[in-house]
Amino acid sequence: MPRRTASIERIPVPGPASGPYAITAGPDDALWFTLVHAGEIARLAPDGRIRRHRLDSASCGPSVIACGPDGALWFTRAQDHRIGRITVTGQASSFAVPTPDSGPFGITPAGDGALWFTQMRTDRIGRIDTDGRVTEFALPVSGAFPSAIATGPDGALWFTLNQADAVGRVGLGGDVTIHPLPTAQAGPVGITRGVDDALWLVEIGAGQIARIDMDGRIREHPLPDRSCRPHAITADPARGVCWFTEWGAGRIGSITPGGHIEEYDLPDRSCEPHGLTVGPDNALYVALEIGEIARIEP
Repeated sequence: MPRRTASIERIPVPGPASGPYAITAGPDDALWFTLVHAGEIARLAPDGRIRRHRLDSASCGPSVIACGPDGALWFTRAQDHRIGRITVTGQASSFAVPTPDSGPFGITPAGDGALWFTQMRTDRIGRIDTDGRVTEFALPVSGAFPSAIATGPDGALWFTLNQADAVGRVGLGGDVTIHPLPTAQAGPVGITRGVDDALWLVEIGAGQIARIDMDGRIREHPLPDRSCRPHAITADPARGVCWFTEWGAGRIGSITPGGHIEEYDLPDRSCEPHGLTVGPDNALYVALEIGEIARIEP
């Protein structure tokens, strides 16, 4: 498949050992992203300036970040098993997850005014309210490695089970349903609510993008390069597509609700693209673990 072209601006992140990993649009018209190797949260202002905010532990492993219902940014700390919160002025705090060694990873706001998150190492889904109170829900599987999580059109939380090759659903009351994927060793990671009434997810092990509707019906779309290791996915309602990163190939791609796929090469094949989001300026922003943010206008 021929690659499409795009205008790409590379924004270096100043400072050592940064490792941009996940990125989201904040309530202040800025982009906020995690620096997983540095134990910091960074803010990319509309004028391109980056400010880094040091957390209380350089080894806490800030991973996925989301905008909370209280106007602050909430993020998972996978290495010290805490949930972090940072205001737009840079005031940071954190809350312990009750289950030891939980490995929180994905996080998303929900319709109940709380944030829900996955626990990779303990097969649980957590809920944290804006006061820091945590409730946990055990999954009916073991060793499943719950990864990314998103709120679905039905108001429930949908999440990927990386090692179980499945997608889970948990209602706001804690009821859990598991939907196996058709492909063995699919290794699902990123998941997002699409521009249609469904959830879309990436299969890092199988090189596919999958769609699951509210009835649990699944359709998979193979990528042209099955070894590209798709990692994260986000919806772009204005363009009517979902965008995804190809971590193993240094590319991004888009997919329409009908399954049409287009791909774009990033400047460096080894740039390790992870999280991505649509910014307030309608450009696409991608966190590159080599130490940059890519701003893309397709």
